[in-house]
Amino acid sequence: MSDGTLLTSEALSLVRAYKRRSMRRVTLVILAFFCLAVLVVIDVTTGPADLTIWRTIEVIFDRASATPKEDVIIWQLRLPVAIMAVAVGAMLGVAGAEMQTILNNPLADPFTLGLSSAAGFGAALAIVLGWSVIPGVGGLFVSVNAFVFAMITSCALFLFTRLRGVTPEAMILVGIAMLFTFNALLAFLQYGASEIQLAQLIFWQLGSLARATWSKVGICFLILVLTLPWFMNRSWALTALRMGEDKAAALGVNVSILRIGVLAGVSLLSAVAVSFVGAIAFVGLVGPHIARMIVGEDQRGFLPLSALCGALILSGTSIASKAITPGIVYPIGMITSLIGIPFFILLILGQRKRHWQ
Repeated sequence: MSDGTLLTSEALSLVRAYKRRSMRRVTLVILAFFCLAVLVVIDVTTGPADLTIWRTIEVIFDRASATPKEDVIIWQLRLPVAIMAVAVGAMLGVAGAEMQTILNNPLADPFTLGLSSAAGFGAALAIVLGWSVIPGVGGLFVSVNAFVFAMITSCALFLFTRLRGVTPEAMILVGIAMLFTFNALLAFLQYGASEIQLAQLIFWQLGSLARATWSKVGICFLILVLTLPWFMNRSWALTALRMGEDKAAALGVNVSILRIGVLAGVSLLSAVAVSFVGAIAFVGLVGPHIARMIVGEDQRGFLPLSALCGALILSGTSIASKAITPGIVYPIGMITSLIGIPFFILLILGQRKRHWQ
């Protein structure tokens, strides 16, 4: 057999392997999307009202067939919460995936840079002192304050890293400094708050989907539509970055510009999510890990599956929050922490085991 024939055979084998991997990625994404649709229906069905799954599906696809009671329960109360869980879970999943990519740290998540603490401090200013950063926003002043302070923190981080150099170590250290700074300021406000204000602040910090509305759902999906295609358009550069900064730079990737651009998108996703539902831990950490174990580091499969895994986790958490105790809806932040901590420990033990082997 000639060398040319061997090369042709090897090239065909590589093409077939590439097509199989691509088909596997597409199949997994479709399967995850189907599972998510099932969870959304279950989420809408779960609750004290006597609704069946098939009747819920019928009302979702044909609102005109709903009775006044079903219209209020499904379309005005439960469906916005269920879709909000999907949107926020996807936002945190994407933000966590890209945060781990640009920091080259598998333990990073959207709150590594102190965005959650900054948002919590902004919300505390509104709840405890009644201060609104932007006047005239009405009942949204808590969410607006949280968003503004999270974005101010991001801008401060941009300025610092531009002056001192955009390295993962610098970003993590500045993020930790901001985390402790805003936690200390938040503690001052908590200490001087009344019992009612303190209860409101703690409830906000636990994370809840109860404040979901269709307008907030629309904003979340708008942010996803703006950021996700931008990330996917840079999937090759982001995948190269996972091989190391030197290799990525050798392949023509401007690492500094890429890292700042991704950080801006991550900050926007995290700030909007936290401002609407409060602090929700571990979704941005666990979702990308699950996606990475399934499809690897290739951003073409890793990124959309991270979004779907985050949405699946938060949608499942929304169901659990209503199913644990009938008649009581628990804050989702509590449940994600309870689920995320043992999973996080298992991930660390699994990585150590593979390293020893």
